[in-house]
Amino acid sequence: MNNLQATQIKALKAGIQGEVILPEDASFDTARQVWNAMIDKHPAAIVRCAATPDVVHAVNFAREQGLRLAVRGGGHNIAGSAVCDDGIVIDLSQMKAAYIDTSNRRASIEGGATLADFDAAAQVHGLAVPLGINSTTGVAGLTLGAGFGWLSRKYGMTIDSLESAEVVTAAGEVLRASATEHPDLFWALRGGSGNFGVVTRFGFRLHPVGPNVLAGLIVYPFAEAKTVLQQYREFTDQAPDELSVWTVLRKAPPLPFLPEAVHGQEVVILALLYTGDPEQGKTLIAPLHAFGKPVGAHVGVMPYVDWQKAFDPLLTPGARNYWKSHNFSKLEDGLLDAVIEYVGKLPSPQCEIFFAAIGGATTRPAPDAMAYAHRDARFVMNVHGRWDDPADDAACIRWARDYFKASAPFASGGVYVNFLTADEGERVKAAYGQNYERLAQVKRRYDPANLFSTNQNIQPA
Repeated sequence: MNNLQATQIKALKAGIQGEVILPEDASFDTARQVWNAMIDKHPAAIVRCAATPDVVHAVNFAREQGLRLAVRGGGHNIAGSAVCDDGIVIDLSQMKAAYIDTSNRRASIEGGATLADFDAAAQVHGLAVPLGINSTTGVAGLTLGAGFGWLSRKYGMTIDSLESAEVVTAAGEVLRASATEHPDLFWALRGGSGNFGVVTRFGFRLHPVGPNVLAGLIVYPFAEAKTVLQQYREFTDQAPDELSVWTVLRKAPPLPFLPEAVHGQEVVILALLYTGDPEQGKTLIAPLHAFGKPVGAHVGVMPYVDWQKAFDPLLTPGARNYWKSHNFSKLEDGLLDAVIEYVGKLPSPQCEIFFAAIGGATTRPAPDAMAYAHRDARFVMNVHGRWDDPADDAACIRWARDYFKASAPFASGGVYVNFLTADEGERVKAAYGQNYERLAQVKRRYDPANLFSTNQNIQPA
């Protein structure tokens, strides 16, 4: 039964050009689902916005009625912040128009767009912004949490390319935030997550990428994990910014280039992307093939948009997910021993541990230049617990937490806010580091009553 009165529903619907979805509607259960199947929340209403005025109306309604408010971009956030119980969900999924200005290398994209939407629009012109690794992720959530991807060593965090944002504030005002307009808000949006308003449009500076790049996978047997990881560590220390090599430890999926005997066995995967001339890249990556005896490799020139979707089959919606994450400035031997131990006891065939190599351009801005503070991070680790059966919840969560604890002594102290789960509210200050107090001041100015609280929350000062 809906906890909104008929008069409230009428008032909500009266100001909306898009669609208001209520618990009694046939589409409600589908509309409230998010990527992580562990999230099961029942809002009072989902407002599927058609344009910015819909967002303004929904924000004003939630504030005036004293209701909880959640904002859904791609619905991909591990903690489930895109939905809430008994409140209003602002769903931006219909707002995903992209405009590419090729002469000035600028992009304008709406807040409901996914990485696939953005890449498709920009790659027609051989342009891109550093965005994550799963094409169904929302641009908004990724960007507001700082964002990184395969291009980050060359072009920085996602926010390092952000030039402006159209924001609906808690007061229902529509503001443009940039280096010259509401610069305090613009500073906070670049890493401060969903704490300061609903971003309905982003303005990015674009970079020349592709449309074809050298990319692929080199897979080593788990027996060689220690020496492969040590050589990987030395290699990444010397690698140019144009080359990103990440490492993934998991049970081998049934990839066609792997022998059948390897399927389901623990492996070490080197995943790489080179943004420069592919022929130069082939010479550069030759040592990666010689860390040991690979059980298979699939590396070649391919469209950048295809590589951006390469991991989608392993990250489909509807599975149960639980993550733990640390940042590292270096990969010490003790850390490598810990990761090998815990990959040796994966609780589900879908679980994995990966190290995303950032560094390069991500380390160059000052830690206080924007809300994202962790410019010392050269590797972001995600312990990716993933399984299908609720009966496996306890075992998979325990495995992730145990390895997280074992790897903590080697971590640099910070954490990437987009990788925090719902039960990690105590790590919010670690996510923002030295910038937390300034963020709390900006929060007090733009959201003093903490309307935007269904996130990794920054309390108003």
